[in-house]
Amino acid sequence: MAQVALEKVGKTFPGGVAALRDVSLRIEDGELLALVGPSGSGKTTLLRLIAGLESPTTGVIRIGNRIVNDMPPYRRDVAMVFQRPALYPHLSVRDNLAFGLNRRRWWIGGDGKAAIQARVVETAQQLGLADVLERRPATLSGGQQQRVALGRALVRQPAVFLLDEPLSNLDAQLRLEMRRELHLLHRRIRATIIHVTHDQDEAMSLGERVVVLDRGVVRQVDRPQVLYDRPSDRFVAGFLGWPPMNLLDGELIEVDDRLNFGNRDVCLVSANRPDWRPFVGRPLTLGIRPEDIRLADGSGDGRLEMQVRFVERLGPVQLVTLAAAGWTVAARLAATPPIEESATVFAAFDLIRAHLFDPATGRALCHGLGERGRVSAPSMPLSGR
Repeated sequence: MAQVALEKVGKTFPGGVAALRDVSLRIEDGELLALVGPSGSGKTTLLRLIAGLESPTTGVIRIGNRIVNDMPPYRRDVAMVFQRPALYPHLSVRDNLAFGLNRRRWWIGGDGKAAIQARVVETAQQLGLADVLERRPATLSGGQQQRVALGRALVRQPAVFLLDEPLSNLDAQLRLEMRRELHLLHRRIRATIIHVTHDQDEAMSLGERVVVLDRGVVRQVDRPQVLYDRPSDRFVAGFLGWPPMNLLDGELIEVDDRLNFGNRDVCLVSANRPDWRPFVGRPLTLGIRPEDIRLADGSGDGRLEMQVRFVERLGPVQLVTLAAAGWTVAARLAATPPIEESATVFAAFDLIRAHLFDPATGRALCHGLGERGRVSAPSMPLSGR
């Protein structure tokens, strides 16, 4: 396996379309890194640059100790799995798995065909495909087809695996199963894997670290829980988590030694955030997760009278949309007691866990409780471990 490093990599397509801007990343040997972002953020372009299917406009790409900018794909020792399995329909699973090795027998050594078949059987056993080796792709389920596509990459034992949304075309149940299988596979082989997805849950559950991309720019790189607890800016805060973080614009003022956040129509009182005092008197955006809002019996600090606009009942939880004077928030509540639409309730905001953002730049100014129960300083985007 190998480390992958990108140093100020940029990609501009004809017509001046900048797909990536000054991307610097280091993927460690044996790490599973997840790339996540909305459509058009540059995720697939980044994979194609590493694979050699595109050339960078600026910057340097290293795989292991080699600069690979001008190296053709077949010399980079990478394997790419695409969104669709793209299997050869006239070949059996065995022959699909062996196809790349048969084309490159000089990589295998040993006695050629026997060595190839031994590796094919070993890979099929790892992926639970040993019983379908003689079948053709049309007779397989969607999950089995995608496992064959993964196996075709795995059998080569490349230095780096590049996975371009390989689970997005599967139904929800198969996607969850394949997510678990990928996780267990990585534990067994400890390969260097870069996994692209638009599904934030998939990125957070699979990635040892997660890269959040937006319009060709790396917004933040860190462990999944750090991204969730200490987002570097409004974009990351609103992108990760479902429902997304509630973002409320207002101003912080001090009245009788108590901090109030709000506007001319609505106000939240907090007596427990002395770290907010440096931001008094300036426009701010308050961010609070839906799970940090609950219902209360009456008014008080951190509480607001709100109207129930909409209720989504999802078995063990209910997602409740609440509104008051231009503010609309989502609350993630237990399924009981059931909340009725149009009811008037008191919502209690756990402001100890709330975040403050600069509305002009989007940058995080102050986070909620850290991992040890302390108010934490904002984390900055990271390019390494």
